[in-house]
Amino acid sequence: MDAKQLADAGKQIVKAADGGDPSTTVMQLLKPLQNVKVTEDLLRSSKIGVAVNKLRQNKDPQVSSLAGTLINKWKQDVNAAKKGKTSSPAPKAVNGAATGRDATSSPAPGAGKADSAKQEGKRKSTVAPEKRNVKTDEVNTEVTGNQARDGCVALIYNGLAFCAEEPPQDVLNISRSVELAAYEHFNQDTSQAYKQKMRSLFQNLKMKGNEDLRKGVLTGEITPKKFVTMTSDELKSAEKRAQDAALEKENMSKSMAAQEEKAISTTRRVVCEVFFAFVPQPSFIPIHSGT
Repeated sequence: MDAKQLADAGKQIVKAADGGDPSTTVMQLLKPLQNVKVTEDLLRSSKIGVAVNKLRQNKDPQVSSLAGTLINKWKQDVNAAKKGKTSSPAPKAVNGAATGRDATSSPAPGAGKADSAKQEGKRKSTVAPEKRNVKTDEVNTEVTGNQARDGCVALIYNGLAFCAEEPPQDVLNISRSVELAAYEHFNQDTSQAYKQKMRSLFQNLKMKGNEDLRKGVLTGEITPKKFVTMTSDELKSAEKRAQDAALEKENMSKSMAAQEEKAISTTRRVVCEVFFAFVPQPSFIPIHSGT
């Protein structure tokens, strides 16, 4: 797409979003942009980045997630172009104009932009699974425009990425959906309850024995809406649940044993009191000395 086409696409996106069109309509307008490789000049002249960036706070997780993916991809496109210019001069076309290709790469003629965009979006993590987090995966979690919410996106990412094999972008998209679901659940307020819930979710995700929970959220078996409303017991691993049940059973047994012992002691005391109440006590006759 050229600048004019991107500008028109941006206008359609803004019109659909502001007009309250269904999320499916907005998604249809966004999806073609996944195949677009932008430059800094193209972003400025078309203002497509402004239009898409507004959708990062959309109530629909799919819309906000795709918008965030596009913005992150375009940032990478611009940064890659800048690095290419500093490392070596860009190749020139026959007429002397810049070809617009990154000088550090030489894609095969006819290679589809969709393939390169897909490969970029599916970039693998370069560190051991157990060491994965926001910093090691080099992902940008500033996707909401709110510092507290961005921090919670990062928190959930760190929990989901732990020991995961999924690409960073996939983990980021799910983390964004989880945060948005929590934000909606707490009435769009970054209250103390919201923050405590996000910390609880992170702590349960980060537990080594809780891989089933991480896998469930990453695969979609546990939806973001369900995940943010799960109780502390539901968030536990099966092993942890069994341990807690065994401990509770042990404590109950000890409590019952103590109660039985107390009951026996009480019974003995009562029996003794009754016994002494009915047994005649020896009488003492005073002895007077004779005169």
